[in-house]
Amino acid sequence: MTTDLTASARVRPDVAPIQRRTLSLLFGTQIIGGIGVTIGVAVGALLAARIAGTAVAGLTQSAAVVGAALLAIPITRITNGHGRRPGLAVAYLVGAIGAVLVVFAAATRSVPLLLLGSLLFGGGAAANLQARYAAVDLAEPARRGRQLALIVWATTIGAVAAPNFAALADTVTDGWGLPPLAGPYAFSAAAFVLAAGVLLALLRPDPLLTARRLEATDTAVASPPPTTESPAGGLTVAPTSVARRGAGMRAAWQVVRDRPPARLGVAAVAVGHAVMVAVMSMTPVRLGESHGDADVLRVVGIVLSLHIAGMYALAPLVGWLADRLGRRAVILGGVALLLAACAIAGTADHHTPQLTVGLVLLGLGWSGTMVGGSTLLSESVPATVRPSVQGFSDLTMGLAGASAAAISGFVMRAAGYPVLTLLAAIVAVPLVALALRRGPVRAPDRED
Repeated sequence: MTTDLTASARVRPDVAPIQRRTLSLLFGTQIIGGIGVTIGVAVGALLAARIAGTAVAGLTQSAAVVGAALLAIPITRITNGHGRRPGLAVAYLVGAIGAVLVVFAAATRSVPLLLLGSLLFGGGAAANLQARYAAVDLAEPARRGRQLALIVWATTIGAVAAPNFAALADTVTDGWGLPPLAGPYAFSAAAFVLAAGVLLALLRPDPLLTARRLEATDTAVASPPPTTESPAGGLTVAPTSVARRGAGMRAAWQVVRDRPPARLGVAAVAVGHAVMVAVMSMTPVRLGESHGDADVLRVVGIVLSLHIAGMYALAPLVGWLADRLGRRAVILGGVALLLAACAIAGTADHHTPQLTVGLVLLGLGWSGTMVGGSTLLSESVPATVRPSVQGFSDLTMGLAGASAAAISGFVMRAAGYPVLTLLAAIVAVPLVALALRRGPVRAPDRED
């Protein structure tokens, strides 16, 4: 006996308008938050270089990535206990605090304050990542991939608009007495506060809490939980194993470990992200080997813009394929694209058009593993522990990306770009075996 996690379920007429409202709010706040995050990414390294030199420039981005990963833990606890609305709002507000600290760091030229601010600034990215999961709490099983991908795609709008806002923000705040390049972070703080305010005010009813109530009702109707006699003589409901487990990362790992589809979802997101970050982060260095200082920034901008378009622009199509063909098929397709990207980019030598094709395929492969893996993970675990498992996935993804970025520099220096792409491809290969493997049949327990 097995549970089909992707089969069509009875559509509740009262849930459909809640889901439409949730998607609309998430889409809007994702654009606002995406602008806030990308403004910081656009000027963060330049600001750090002016404050402390080029040696520190890369540390601000690394701190933001690590911050987004580590903040997944407290955000998950808030979400698990109180719902998506306060979890996302707190994440955005932490990002706003980080942006304000960066502004103060620019004014005082304080490196420790800059790194602390960059670490907390990762809260904005953490909120953007968690938003994709809120999109599927109440989604119909047949539309989960498309609706999750829609929120991922919304990031594209913010990412494309943000560089223009960065220049505008620096110009507007020039009269406020802020140092150069600090103004964009002030705009980021405002964007994060706006996103948090919109979610706190309008994301009602909370999609996660609503999904839990519906799941509890269905479970009670289908199979009433066991009861025990209380000392006062009444009957009490026995706690489920989920409740006993708690909501920490250790409990999340136990849930993932017991469910092969959840393991595949976590692995797909983490491995896809690590491969993408490893290759993408060293591509500007590779381009710098074949282009002079006068042209390299322009070329890097074009190549990375097309890469980002590959990551986000076709996300709705990827989500549709995940619903039509299945999550595993899309994950396998994403891995195939990642392998093709590594082969094309690694053999491009100094041929920029071929390298650009490789980076576009790299973005498409990331989209396949991200959308397919996130959807599979979300529907493979019960709503009671879903935020913990999703936070565990984002923590794993963030640490994998940060590690890949750090290691890629050493590999690039020691062996070169072709070897880096080869190693990245090797990392992705085990994911194929995991996706093709069908786990042992497990009878559904009360949590399912």
